[in-house]
Amino acid sequence: MTDLPTDLTRATAADLADALASKTISSVEVTQAHLDRIAAVDGQVHSYLHVDTDGALAQARAVDERRQAGESLGALAGVPIAVKDVMTTKGVPTTCGSRILEGWIPPYDATVVTKLREAGLPILGKTNMDEFAMGSSTEHSAYGPSHNPWDLDRIPGGSGGGSSSVLASFQAPLATGTDTGGSIRQPAAVTATVGTKPTYGGVSRYGLVALASSLDQAGPCGRTVLDTALLHAVMGGHDPMDSTSIDAPVPPVVEAARAADVRGMRIGVVKELGGEGYQPGVRARFDESVALLEELGAEVVEVSCPNFGYALAAYYLILPSEASSNLAKFDAMRYGLRVLPEGVDAPSAEQVMAATRDAGFGDEVKRRIILGTYALSSGYYDAYYGSAQKVRALIAQDFDAAFGRVDVLVSPTAPTTAFKLGDKLEDPMAMYLNDIATIPANLAGVPGMSIPSGLADEDGLPAGIQILAPATKDERLYSVGAALEKALVDRWGGPILDRAPELGVAAAAKGA
Repeated sequence: MTDLPTDLTRATAADLADALASKTISSVEVTQAHLDRIAAVDGQVHSYLHVDTDGALAQARAVDERRQAGESLGALAGVPIAVKDVMTTKGVPTTCGSRILEGWIPPYDATVVTKLREAGLPILGKTNMDEFAMGSSTEHSAYGPSHNPWDLDRIPGGSGGGSSSVLASFQAPLATGTDTGGSIRQPAAVTATVGTKPTYGGVSRYGLVALASSLDQAGPCGRTVLDTALLHAVMGGHDPMDSTSIDAPVPPVVEAARAADVRGMRIGVVKELGGEGYQPGVRARFDESVALLEELGAEVVEVSCPNFGYALAAYYLILPSEASSNLAKFDAMRYGLRVLPEGVDAPSAEQVMAATRDAGFGDEVKRRIILGTYALSSGYYDAYYGSAQKVRALIAQDFDAAFGRVDVLVSPTAPTTAFKLGDKLEDPMAMYLNDIATIPANLAGVPGMSIPSGLADEDGLPAGIQILAPATKDERLYSVGAALEKALVDRWGGPILDRAPELGVAAAAKGA
């Protein structure tokens, strides 16, 4: 067993799991260490919207008691986790980063949360996010942005910037995320962490507050490929509560991560996901990673997916259309915020609804609801939403053709490193372009992963490489990701995240 660092928050989830299984440490010790870390640094990072101190420690004590009683426990039992605030948690606030759900306490758990509890993972709290998962920077959270631990003036990605920053600041060894157009992978890229979007239907969506139902996918986030695989194995599997859930076993992701072998694999570099608009340092780290894959025994070829160029436009018609439908349930009548219009003695239901949605939704949510409602309106449905779905089919065909030639596809995860807070907030199109490389996977339902590829020369900030696999072949992500991760650790002389500045020093330098 690997010796644990003195600071338990710096240990990998896999090493913590081994130490817990051998009773070298207790879950209460590990959980308390992370709660202490949260108290020390989250004031700077703002990763959490809610910290469940009592609940986490109670869950940790229960796991320790079961272990002492000799019960057979899961591989991650006792390892604490942070949960994105888009997943319902019984008895714990779920806001989706929105004022319209402020103070809502769900009466039930999402299936993913149920699986985490059953597997014995103490839930530390709920992580910050762009409101209803609409954004690429976490700046659209109604409760203020999260910050990138590499530079507190920069974004940690979005919509899952809370989950990525909680890992990069060592406030949790594991976190859950959701990915509608890149919201697991892009945050991972800009924080030097690991994130996987499983095959659509591979992880239950029951209890996830829906943004775009045909695109949303829950997935695991970690600091290493193996940690992420271990969490994937817990989260995945068929759920009869979700009609889109795949009725098949979870792919052998842990075995693939441990094997870490790419010998004999054919890897396709996507021609359309690179070049103009990609930061030189991001592209340089990507090219180095591809060269490492060749050295490890993979065959690398260029692959063209011509319809990927239309993915962004199609996505920003399909997503707002589905969002406008899904968010109609926030009507001030059943749950959540209720605002009465000013100056109206006996307001109608419609007036209350309008006042509530105006006060409860942020600008980005309103923008997408308006776009989606317009795209679905009579006379425009075929021209916009219908056409976008046809493009979606063409993108799926591009993937099918590519996977007929190669085992996996690779590209940079995001075109740039983390930009400064506020830089793109007033330019929605510039913000949307952050997802240009990740969106195709959601449109086709295929799995994708981002791992750190190194630090860009221009700014010393993390870049990521994206790996894409055919539907239900998630294990290929972990084979390639783990092999490349090991080679990159050797190249950089250790995990890339180890080069991040200590938060206390960064805060002092900024006069915090």
